[in-house]
Amino acid sequence: MKSIVNAKRKLDRRFGVNLWGNTKSPLDKREYAPGQHGQRRKKPTDYGVQLIAKQKMKFYYGNVSEKQFHKYYVEAIRRSGDAAENFVGILESRLDNLVYKAKFVPTIFAARQFVNHGHILVNGKRVNIPSYMVKAGDVIEIREKSKSLPIVAAALEAGNRDFPGYLEVDAKKMTAKYSFVPKFADIPYAAQMEPNLVIEYYSR
Repeated sequence: MKSIVNAKRKLDRRFGVNLWGNTKSPLDKREYAPGQHGQRRKKPTDYGVQLIAKQKMKFYYGNVSEKQFHKYYVEAIRRSGDAAENFVGILESRLDNLVYKAKFVPTIFAARQFVNHGHILVNGKRVNIPSYMVKAGDVIEIREKSKSLPIVAAALEAGNRDFPGYLEVDAKKMTAKYSFVPKFADIPYAAQMEPNLVIEYYSR
């Protein structure tokens, strides 16, 4: 567990941002990248800026696989409207992301594991696929026998995160209704995200 925590903190330093708003981010002490040469950063090229934007979003959503991330891009440009808005809407609709945003678990990485282990119901049915696409109006809840798990109690009691406006959370019942698919401005990113640059990256 300690190695996982350290790896996440290195990501903050690598990208120079506090990705998840962690109160113990290493950026509070040093803002340069990890490693021997972390303090000597070169100005990135346009491609490099796009690549960093893509990597930041991938890690923010739990290090989504490249294959799946590209699949979301293809779906985003297929839909009508703004591709960048479509892209973040798809990412936000992932079950593991919403489990994390509902504060059922403390981190996005824990959310993936939590879903994998079968602790979550969607509209009363057990779903163990983290990438499952939740639809507006769907209700997510923790299985009855999983509600007493220590990880759940710790997450719900933590005061460092607010519920986003597109989730109607009942902390006592441990349920969350996905009210609507959010736009970019609705999403409480702790760090600056640039989905438009991710679209540009894949459009090259």
